[in-house]
Amino acid sequence: MTNRVTVIGSLNVDTILEIPRLPKPGETLAMGDQSFAGGGKGSNQGIAAGRAGADTYFIGKIGDDANGKFMVKSMTDSGINVDQITVTDDAKTGQAFILLDKNGQNSILVYGGANQVLSTKDVDNAKDTIAKSDFIITQFETPLDVAEAAFKVAKENNVVTILNPAPAQETIPASLLAVSDLVVPNETECQTLTGVEITDEASMIKGAEKLHAMGAKGVIITVGSKGAFYHTADGNYGFVDAFKVKAVDTTAAGDTFIGALSSQLKPDFSNLAEAIRFANRASSITVQRMGAHPSIPTLAEIEAAEKADK
Repeated sequence: MTNRVTVIGSLNVDTILEIPRLPKPGETLAMGDQSFAGGGKGSNQGIAAGRAGADTYFIGKIGDDANGKFMVKSMTDSGINVDQITVTDDAKTGQAFILLDKNGQNSILVYGGANQVLSTKDVDNAKDTIAKSDFIITQFETPLDVAEAAFKVAKENNVVTILNPAPAQETIPASLLAVSDLVVPNETECQTLTGVEITDEASMIKGAEKLHAMGAKGVIITVGSKGAFYHTADGNYGFVDAFKVKAVDTTAAGDTFIGALSSQLKPDFSNLAEAIRFANRASSITVQRMGAHPSIPTLAEIEAAEKADK
């Protein structure tokens, strides 16, 4: 059965600046190439879900500008339903400026723009879309009250909620965690939320247990090129190794993981480890390419990579 996934979140146009390294304070540094691509954590996750085979819907906000039109086209080109992407006159479409070094690591500056104008009214207008979903995903690049409102609608309709607490924030409303079925931070975000430094399996277990105590029912902690750790409230846990590849740009790797995961995951989490392995495979393709939207693989590409590895 095809999963129906709704993503509520950010839409940004990314400007990618290729640099040898991050400049020091006061230093002027020559850069290499620059490029533009669709991005934003929300839209990346939506496109990853859609390209991986999910029937995907998006709730978001853009400005009345060329960047907004560009983002809508990028989403529809990947088969995403954009009926709940609305236009505001109060802000420009979100943007991100990505500093990409020669090792494929990035630092990102984000202008929230229209993403911050998204409101609970938009959730009200999208109730039917949420109610008909198997999963709903959100992040922290749009207002938290909107995330909570969307998740409450989801829980009223037995829809599984996936929270990506990124960018990292030191506190999350307990009321939001209470309606979060699966929380997916990276190791830095987990430490910010729990105070637990993620260094080994014992610290992962401790961090996950703290998130459970805060209300999360399931936890996946992603640890970059190493893989992902999972822990459920009933004590089931394990680690799924990443695939070893040469990264050229890590932009959208975590978002690809979450979107791809949602395309395969069963609502009862019975195939959690298998879905994580699929998501790791998708992310391993993303990091070998430049940009956010352009790097996210299709289901055919993920399956081809799986076949080539056997």
